[in-house]
Amino acid sequence: MSSAVIGRFAPTPSGFLHLGNVFCSLLAWLFAKSQGGKIVLRIEDLDPARCSVEKADRLAKDLAWLGLNWDEGAYVSKNHEDYFQSNRFSIYQKYFAQLEANENIYSCFCSRNELHAANAPHLSDGRFIYAGTCRNLSLAERQEKMQMRKPSYRLKVKDEDISFVDGIYGRMTYNLANESGDFIVRRSDGVYAYQLAVVIDDALMHVNQVVRGSDLLSSTAMQLYLYDLLELKVPSFTHIPLLVAPDGRRLAKRDEDMELDVLRKKLQAPEKIIGWLAFLAGQIHKYEPLKAEDLLHIFDPKKIPQANIIVPQELLNL
Repeated sequence: MSSAVIGRFAPTPSGFLHLGNVFCSLLAWLFAKSQGGKIVLRIEDLDPARCSVEKADRLAKDLAWLGLNWDEGAYVSKNHEDYFQSNRFSIYQKYFAQLEANENIYSCFCSRNELHAANAPHLSDGRFIYAGTCRNLSLAERQEKMQMRKPSYRLKVKDEDISFVDGIYGRMTYNLANESGDFIVRRSDGVYAYQLAVVIDDALMHVNQVVRGSDLLSSTAMQLYLYDLLELKVPSFTHIPLLVAPDGRRLAKRDEDMELDVLRKKLQAPEKIIGWLAFLAGQIHKYEPLKAEDLLHIFDPKKIPQANIIVPQELLNL
């Protein structure tokens, strides 16, 4: 394979793009394109209850309107339907079977309420660490529980450090036994978990540069563990700061005033949105309208701040 940079957009069509999504997409595009690389668009519609084709179509149109073109994937490749995760379950099953054959996974019958009752939240972010309740059930116990509920499947993790060098935050080290415990790779309804699907898809789509939000930093250790077990090639990882409101609250899809559709009506032109994001990312000294391609010759990853970025009131009040 070529050593050319291949980055990706990987939106989930459970809602419309908001400013934080656009910020991440812009930086992923700049990282790849400034190095003469390509961008792949993958639609991460694993959960049929939350995702829709209509929203996926809208996401693609919004990215195109912003000038964030992609070279391969959904809507542009001959086999573009293969870039929708909802069409890739047979691929995930193959790798799931490999983990199962190697005794890397086990069935888990714990309900959400049971997990919350039995585990203390992670000190930093409220996540729960799985205590391994179902890890050592006997065959007879599993068969008995199978009669009462369908299981999810968890990956056995080791009590060891996993380190990687992030493009912005430098060397990071996590211990999955302490940070998450054994984690789910397939839900009880048969839907494959994000951690498994994203590893398989990035590897098979030859993605070698992953740029995403810093809220996914801890997921990287889980994914590195899976890359190793499945003997897949590991990409580089760069996690970017999150956009937050003046009160420190992370911008999310529930913030309708920060949805791209709302901003599009207010600002009228994509250059105004790109200009604001370039300013927030430290790429220009003062706000000015710009096209994404205007940033290619000045893009400097070292100027991206590590701390979360407060969206100025001026932009919130537009």
